[in-house]
Amino acid sequence: MGNCDENRERLHYPSLGRRELLACTAAFGATFLARQGLLASESADEPKPGALRGPTDRRPAPFKKSINMWAFPYPASMTLKECFALAKDAGFDGIEINFDLRGEFSAESTDRDLAAVGELARETGLPISGVCSFLFWPFPLTHPDRERRETALQLTRKMIRAAKLVGTDNLLVVPGAADAAWVDDFVPVPGDVCRQRACEAVRQLLPEAAEAGVYLNIENIFVNGFLFSPEETVAFVDSFQHPNCRIHFDTGNILQYQYPEFWIPILGKRIQNIHFKEWDKRTHEFNLHCFRPLLDGTTNWPAVVDALDKIGYRGYVTFEYFHPYTHYPEALIYQTSDAMDRILGRTPA
Repeated sequence: MGNCDENRERLHYPSLGRRELLACTAAFGATFLARQGLLASESADEPKPGALRGPTDRRPAPFKKSINMWAFPYPASMTLKECFALAKDAGFDGIEINFDLRGEFSAESTDRDLAAVGELARETGLPISGVCSFLFWPFPLTHPDRERRETALQLTRKMIRAAKLVGTDNLLVVPGAADAAWVDDFVPVPGDVCRQRACEAVRQLLPEAAEAGVYLNIENIFVNGFLFSPEETVAFVDSFQHPNCRIHFDTGNILQYQYPEFWIPILGKRIQNIHFKEWDKRTHEFNLHCFRPLLDGTTNWPAVVDALDKIGYRGYVTFEYFHPYTHYPEALIYQTSDAMDRILGRTPA
């Protein structure tokens, strides 16, 4: 019986035209086409195998693994208690909860209601890693309308109290926005006016935060026309000269044009809390729908982890994602826990 390779028929196909290749590359990416034999492997648009793979012998990163509640179908089909229990079972060290306008953790909650949420988390064995809120977008601290800005201040004061009552010292704060394309009827604000109003708001809030023992962690937000660079973010935070004004660094919010591993050394020890958010540079778009589950993107996670370790960060790293799975939503939670274990150098459960 002859060698299969010797008998293999040599087929010759016409080459794809330049326009066809460009169209296919735009749709699928050069790497995918190379795997199909349509492009030379050196044309692939991602690193060679192993280039972004974490070292197999490194020690586990000394960070605590957390997940934001937006990854759960809450409150549509899961209760707060069920979400906490699921996160605990999946192996998370903490959970980040979101302050809403209405609901069991919201602006209408009583002090007793808020304290009960913290007690539930402790009973589950799952500390609350921080408080987050979407309310900074419909009620920005820099809105042109004075009454809307006052409402924003009142809501942020409620968030500070809520953070204290649930037992966390971390409150994510969006200090302002010059624009927000994902918010209907958002009224743009000039950059200098945005900065001025943001400074005024944070200065008003810091004494109350300090009294409550809560950090106001300023987050870097994508395409909001404010805090474009690590240097600008540092200057803004340092201008208050207050120990309770810190930074909540989001790895995904800058990935359209920049790289988190380059921001981290500049932000340094100002970083108080972190979002691990994935994005794929190959998508060439940036909106709330383009964020990905962890590892399904182009973030250089080994470089991010190394940069955080070098600045001495030892707090929570929290997965943030806005699209819980429609079917089998628990799958996302377990998949994320596994991905974070790999990123952090832990042995996956």
